[in-house]
This record gives sequence, C-alpha cells and structure tokens, in this order.
Amino acid sequence: MHGHELDQALALLARARTPHDLFALDADEVPAVAGRSTEPAGRPAIDPAVEPTGYGYRIGGQIARGDLAGLYEAVTGRGERVVLKVPADPADSDLIEREAVALAQLAAEGEPRFRPYVPRLVETFRYRDVATGTVRQVNVLDRLEGFHSLAEVREAYPDGLDPRDVAWMWRRLLVALGFAHHATVLHGAVLPEHVLIHPEKHGLVLVDWCYSVPGCYIHVDPSRLVPAMIDRYADWYPHEVPERLPASPATDIHMATLCMAYLLPAELPRRLRAFIQGCVLPSRRGRPRDAWELLGELDEILEGLYGPRRFRPFRMPAKENPHG
Repeated sequence: MHGHELDQALALLARARTPHDLFALDADEVPAVAGRSTEPAGRPAIDPAVEPTGYGYRIGGQIARGDLAGLYEAVTGRGERVVLKVPADPADSDLIEREAVALAQLAAEGEPRFRPYVPRLVETFRYRDVATGTVRQVNVLDRLEGFHSLAEVREAYPDGLDPRDVAWMWRRLLVALGFAHHATVLHGAVLPEHVLIHPEKHGLVLVDWCYSVPGCYIHVDPSRLVPAMIDRYADWYPHEVPERLPASPATDIHMATLCMAYLLPAELPRRLRAFIQGCVLPSRRGRPRDAWELLGELDEILEGLYGPRRFRPFRMPAKENPHG
C-alpha cells in the first residue's frame, strides 16, 4: 500500500483528538463494549508501512461508524469499490482480526452459493501509530450498495411490518446462519444493526463478525465464549453470553429471532408467536440449534398462514431533505 494513499485514507484518525473528532459523537455517546472502551486512545499519527500490500487505494471519506470502528470508502488500484474498517481503539484490533479470521474461514469452508450472505474480505493488514508505536489491524471489505440495516427498517416502520414482508428477511437470515454454522463459525452478535437488507432485490448480508467464534479458534480454545458484548444491546443477548458460558448455534438463533420480532407488529397469529417463543427459551438446550431445520419449520408455518410463497415488493420510504 502506498504511504500517501493510506495517509489520505486515515486523515481523520491522524487529526482526531477526541471521540467527537473521529465519530461526530460526544464522549459519553460512544457505545461501549463489555469490558472495553471504544474511545480512541490519543491522537494517532500513521505510519502505513507496517505491512505493505499489493492493492493500493484511492480513499474517500468516512461513510459510517460502528461500535468498534470507522468505515472509510476506497477504490483499489484494480478498480474495486471497498471499505476500510479501522478500529477506533487499538486495543480492539484483536476483534478486527477475529472478523478477518471468520470471513476467511467462511470463504474457504462455506458453501459457495451462500457466500453473498456475508461480506467478502479483500485483505487485512496492520498499520502503526508513529507517535505511540501502537499497531492497529485494518480489514478491507467489499462495498455494499443499496442496503439498509434492520434498525433503519424499524425506524421507517415503527408500527411493524406485515409478517409477509418480514418472512423473506427471516428466511434469508436463517440461510446466512445455516451457512455460517455449517462452516463452524458462530456470529455472536446478530443484532438489528448487523443485519442488512436490500429492499428491491430482497437481499440480505450479515455483517460485523468481530464478535464471532470461528471454528479454528474453538480448536485452540474450546471455551466457545463470545469475546465481547455491545452494552446498549445487553437485553438482546441470551444468558450464556453475559454469564460467560459457551455459545452455540442456539445463541445466534435466539438473537436472530429477536431481530425478526423487532420488526413485527404487536398482534401476531398464534402459531407465529409460539414459534418465536420457542426460539428464545431461556434454556440453551431447549432452543433450536439447526438453522436449516428451523427454516423448514418456518416455511411450514408461513405457508399454513399465508399460502404459497410469492414475491412481495418491499420499499424503504424516501428520507425527507431537512434543507428542502
């Protein structure tokens, strides 16, 4: 990677002195992860030559912020539109690396036809803060166009969606989990902001694998612990995560079910409500553990309630321009 290009890419980091500088947030608004702070440590000064790569980037600005990292738009020397994911706090570099390991494992071991359900890892590299010597891990990911998070969907439809619209999102989320679990990767944080849908194409991508438990980690550490929690979503986690007990596919299924219930109206058919309740049982052993099998059960319920599947157009409302 060329030094002047990464300097441009991380200009915000190089100038940042406070969380507000980096994320346009006040310090007390920066979301915390259990046991960690997401506040940047000091003022980074970038030396991009820790691990040179063969891509080279033309960098735009920051396009989003996550719980751990800022996302920066970029174009590779080969013309690919990508995103650079840069941790705000160098102490969270292990979680960025964890995401890279998970995505690499999914690409290598997951069934190819389901790979579009997760981001593609272009590469991962390190850079050094020349002022402190601190090294940050950076992931380079494919750019996703036209997607909205489930949090945005809920904001647009606060009274809930027609269950027939939620059905295709639910089915695709179970496909994404079935794909990951078959490749022995647990996501660990299936939350509304990490589930992206494409309204027109009925697409879905499960993002932010920083909290994952890849199978190759399990071989080294069989504890299967989710490494961190997002405190503002504390109520979404099943008990095994805050209690530091082993996670399983049932952990992801619990959280995925809450994501879908989050989009549904208050009044639901009895069978659908019972299905949801069965997926979020307190007991890990009582919850479903097989996303593929659960998909079959969901399809049976949906067909009984609404008849054979058919395509239903779904649109997100246009956002009003406050400036006219």
